[in-house]
Amino acid sequence: MNVFDYLLGESGFLHKDFLLGNKERLTYSELLSRSLRLANYLRETYGENNNILLISPNSAFFLEAYMAIMKSGNVCVPLNPSIEDQNLSFVSELCRPRAAFISPGLKNIRRDTIPEVHDDIDSLLDGNNFRSTAFLENGIFDRDRLAEIIFTSGSTGEPKGVMVSHGNIIANTESIISYLGLTGDDIIQVVLPFYYCYGLSLLHTHMKVGGSIVLNNSFMFIGSVINDLKKYACTGFSGVPSHFQILLRKTRSFRETTFPSLRYVTQAGGKLHNVFIREFVESFPGVKFYVMYGQTEATARLSYLPPERVLEKLGSLGRAIPGVELELADESDHFIREAGVVGELVARGGNIMQGYLGDEESTLKTLRNGWLYTGDLAYRDEEGFFYLTARRKEIIKVGGRRISPKEVEEAIVSIPGVVDCSISGVEDSLLGEIMKAEVVLADLNDKTIDEGYIKRVCAEKLATEKVPQMVVFKGNLEIAATGKKTKNTRKSSKT
Repeated sequence: MNVFDYLLGESGFLHKDFLLGNKERLTYSELLSRSLRLANYLRETYGENNNILLISPNSAFFLEAYMAIMKSGNVCVPLNPSIEDQNLSFVSELCRPRAAFISPGLKNIRRDTIPEVHDDIDSLLDGNNFRSTAFLENGIFDRDRLAEIIFTSGSTGEPKGVMVSHGNIIANTESIISYLGLTGDDIIQVVLPFYYCYGLSLLHTHMKVGGSIVLNNSFMFIGSVINDLKKYACTGFSGVPSHFQILLRKTRSFRETTFPSLRYVTQAGGKLHNVFIREFVESFPGVKFYVMYGQTEATARLSYLPPERVLEKLGSLGRAIPGVELELADESDHFIREAGVVGELVARGGNIMQGYLGDEESTLKTLRNGWLYTGDLAYRDEEGFFYLTARRKEIIKVGGRRISPKEVEEAIVSIPGVVDCSISGVEDSLLGEIMKAEVVLADLNDKTIDEGYIKRVCAEKLATEKVPQMVVFKGNLEIAATGKKTKNTRKSSKT
């Protein structure tokens, strides 16, 4: 089944708004009609099985183009609206797109590497007498057919194109709806961009159940986030760690506000330190807090921690979502079944990607024997709940001792007044590497928190070798458009 038909087969005929907001509103019937007509245009103009770029902030423009591209039998390649010229050239050379949809407000995007650019959907629909296509495909649509290519940074920083099929999206959407218990009454505030798999999963799940979405493209204006949650009676909110850290530590108004409609929140996109999870749960005891784990290579989601066990299993990424198997593998690819033993987390299920575009070597390294090798190290407890320790590439070796940055970061963010902490390795002629702590403070003028205080707290909570040798302070959390923290290269020079 084409993912378009799966998502809109029932909800597309609802007489209600899918997109809510002050700037734009879009009903299900409008989305269905306009995207079907646009899909007809794309199929008639370009045929099928072509890569088509989509460069746009979250908007009605994105929704219509995204759904139309996949319905037409072509492959959608959503990209960051702030993409650099160099990265756009790299993606274009790799994908060889037939065309691109670029939001009309984006004047900075280079267009010389793209054969044909569309920035006005209305003119395409008005200028061409394309009627709606037949809603269902003629014949059987191959679920393994490529639906989209999502670009994510690889270990070298070079973008990798994750190839996701129609079946991958359907499988992951079914699983997420199941464990979150989503219905047509759910309304989600979306602060995550749709070129990011986490953001797309919100779009897919709420469209499938006939819910609604509220777009907020300016999370740093915290007041607007709080206002929209109340104004549109949002039942859900999803964020990466930095979103929750900022809401809890950068403003008092969030914790002092009541959200009568808010049923649940989800957190993924990296490990949120335990102290923030506890703070949220204690501040909003009536709101279900779902800790989740996933990767772009898994379409979005691999595991979740049930909210009723979040404090009991604090720090766990939970267990596999419906339809997915999780195991731990040792360096010989043998499964580890004993509790407490660390191995690489591996997964299989209908949501696992087809591979990396144009990168057979990385594909063969990541997909082995039917399993996705995540690159994350973890262990499981006696009940089968998984706990991440670190990514292989994040381990820092100080004087020959292997140290996971997460443990040190956890100790530092436990300090009231600390918004975030990032531990990185710095080259050292004597020890090989030393640890540098970059600490973000709620108030940079707070003189009670200095380098000595940070080191004393670490010494009280951690072994001596885990106390950072360098501490620097910042006033703001540097985050990318996805909400994830921006990181410098892990190894750097002292100077």
